[in-house]
Amino acid sequence: MIVALLVGVLLGLAVLLLAVPVLVFTLEIAAACLPARRGVGAAPRPAVALLVPAHNEALGIAATLRNLRAQMRPGDRCVVVADNCSDDTAERARAEGVEVVERRHATQRGKGYALAFGVEHLRQAPPPVVVIVDADCQLDAGALDALAAASARSGAPIQARYLMTHEGAVGLNGRVAEFAWRVKNWVRPRGAARLGWPCQLTGSGMAFPWALIESAPLANGSIVEDMQLGLVLARAGDAPQFCEAAGVRSTFPTGAAAIASQRTRWEHGHLGMLADHALPMLQQGVQRADWRLLGLALDLAVPPLALLVMLVTALWALALVMGWFGAGSGPLWGASGLLAILASGVMAAWAGWGRAVLAPWDLIRAPWYAVSKLAIYLRFWSRRQKDWVRTDRE
Repeated sequence: MIVALLVGVLLGLAVLLLAVPVLVFTLEIAAACLPARRGVGAAPRPAVALLVPAHNEALGIAATLRNLRAQMRPGDRCVVVADNCSDDTAERARAEGVEVVERRHATQRGKGYALAFGVEHLRQAPPPVVVIVDADCQLDAGALDALAAASARSGAPIQARYLMTHEGAVGLNGRVAEFAWRVKNWVRPRGAARLGWPCQLTGSGMAFPWALIESAPLANGSIVEDMQLGLVLARAGDAPQFCEAAGVRSTFPTGAAAIASQRTRWEHGHLGMLADHALPMLQQGVQRADWRLLGLALDLAVPPLALLVMLVTALWALALVMGWFGAGSGPLWGASGLLAILASGVMAAWAGWGRAVLAPWDLIRAPWYAVSKLAIYLRFWSRRQKDWVRTDRE
């Protein structure tokens, strides 16, 4: 009897712990459904320097640069950082008429080091705004103008709506992954903006005033260097803002090994940032009475959607079983409530933003996608990935 009561208490604590990310997730989805705020008038668009970090991107660099050059104006620059390349990325970039700087280092590898090298190159003639676009991405029409104007107007880092899609036919896991990406990089940042919260930096389509980027701590080998940069800037008082009007797109890799590598890097990086930064940011937000920093910390406390679904479902199943053995009905009611709230948030996100990529019957089978990622989450505790690895798209 005592053991059953103790288990009931522990389950109740688990319900309270999971209530935070579930409620934050659902609140952001609900806020995203609200009408957009009245926009500000068009602002003058300053000159920009496009910074494109590239590691062995010879296959796609030309298409990216043509896309970027189509949106450039007189006075703009485009600088490609060919970082530790073993192919002809630099030569193909030069053929497109942009500036190219090459960097080689035996141990300091990763996007963060490439960006720091590019910013140092720009220091010779600093631009008003720096826009970072990954070498495998494409800007939507008008995105460069929107990013540059928003950054100049706000004086803050700006994050575009960064989406990833699949090329050709794709299975259930691919469709669910595309939907989850929309939720993470579009729906939740949209909702956070309506709540007056900042957003996470998501890697491509980022704009920075020169005064911020020139002194930003870029040179690191983090596997989620962009997210880390956003958190550091936020804690220093320069939190990123979401610009839904600016879109940037890329494609998921197609090979099974590349998909697994990319997902491991993202998931382990996300969980690492959550473990290392969420609680200190919450404490800092409370101490400063800073609603924006507190909101960003709460947003960071939401784990990847697949993991959140697995945790809540597992808690509900455990509460059901233990209730049968005398642990009480309270945890089961609490877990059932969390499951219902989470399901309503996912359904609202799908109804508003997911129907183009995910059929209704796919939602019923989506938990299998979550289960397929279980091994990735287990490896976080046993063999956590900490080193940057480029995703092979060939």
